[in-house]
Amino acid sequence: MNSVLNDCEKIWINAQLATMDPQVEALYGLLRNHSIGVKNGQITIISPMQDINIDECHGEIIDADGSILTPGLIDSHTHLIYGGQRSGEFTQRLNGTSYAEISRAGGGILATVAATRSLTEGGLIQQARPRLEALLNEGVTTVEIKSGYGLTLTDELKMLRAAKKLAADYPFRLRSTLLAAHAIPPEFHNSADAYIELICKEMIPLVAAEGLADAVDIFCEKIAFSSSQSEKIFVAAENAGLGIKVHAEQLSNSHGAEIAASYSAWSVDHLEYLDEAGIKALKKSGTIATLLPGAFYFLGETKKPPVELLRQYQVPMALASDLNPGSCPLASLRLMMNMGCVLFGLTPEEALQATTRNAASALGLGESTGTLSVGKAADMLLWNIDDPAQLAYQFGATPLLQRIFAGELSHV
Repeated sequence: MNSVLNDCEKIWINAQLATMDPQVEALYGLLRNHSIGVKNGQITIISPMQDINIDECHGEIIDADGSILTPGLIDSHTHLIYGGQRSGEFTQRLNGTSYAEISRAGGGILATVAATRSLTEGGLIQQARPRLEALLNEGVTTVEIKSGYGLTLTDELKMLRAAKKLAADYPFRLRSTLLAAHAIPPEFHNSADAYIELICKEMIPLVAAEGLADAVDIFCEKIAFSSSQSEKIFVAAENAGLGIKVHAEQLSNSHGAEIAASYSAWSVDHLEYLDEAGIKALKKSGTIATLLPGAFYFLGETKKPPVELLRQYQVPMALASDLNPGSCPLASLRLMMNMGCVLFGLTPEEALQATTRNAASALGLGESTGTLSVGKAADMLLWNIDDPAQLAYQFGATPLLQRIFAGELSHV
């Protein structure tokens, strides 16, 4: 009798495991007709069915009946907590006004800042619940949530604390990110450097000390912050022991990705204008290239990220929802998988890698989740599908049979 199997709390049998484990050479890391056992929230054994004796298993046995089991989906870039909505700007863009023009006129991010500041922590949580529930209901088990719509110490902390409370109320793994450098707040108009100093000297040390953030992010773009200002943020984050992420090369090439890579950033995100020098830097640092097709689609952009060049240099790609009120109010990671394939040319296997294994690495979690592997978190999804490609092929009609978080069957 296998003592590890005997010690499992739950065992899924007769499953097709799309492990996404690079050590398994088959497409999707597929292991046919396997069992998988969990204990204390972790995967403890993966075994072919012919090698186990079900009659001797002491844990709860769950028959997958041939269905496909995948790692839980990971949304590695969201702005899920915010106040209000910006459907008026949607109408403006349809009438020809660009995202940059709206931002310069006081709309865009600053409009959401005003709405977010006006809400209490409880009000932010209440507005965020439906958005979070939509993600969890389609199979997301890890969510990154950014601040960035407060732009004062008090309001940024309010957003990060709201994220922590949501994580206490729902079955998902939270990674929180301080994005105070999202836009120049009205109080610092024409004083962007002074605002960066405030972030570096006050905000970053405080959120690190209180454990409110895992990483720091900045919007490095011509309508936001420069590459030199971004580097100051990276230095402060590194000194505080926080991970580094960056919005980069979305509307122009500011070389933010290249600089972030020099600080071993977890991920660089958007990347429509990423050049070959930036890609080489990502390869050298092991930084994940996170693509956000929802924003590309919603803003009607035409410049695509350099997917083929990223493939050529073997830079791992993630996909994320970028859920936010202005450029992507779309609460569906499954939709992003489809868009990643249709709009950016990813294969269905790349899309699933991008929302599991690579997305975990984009959050500094590559050692603990993202694949079905012994020792990793038992965050898993059982699907009523015949082929893992169906997860990118179709969305809306969710064929999710079971959502397993930390080894427990969960629902929202």
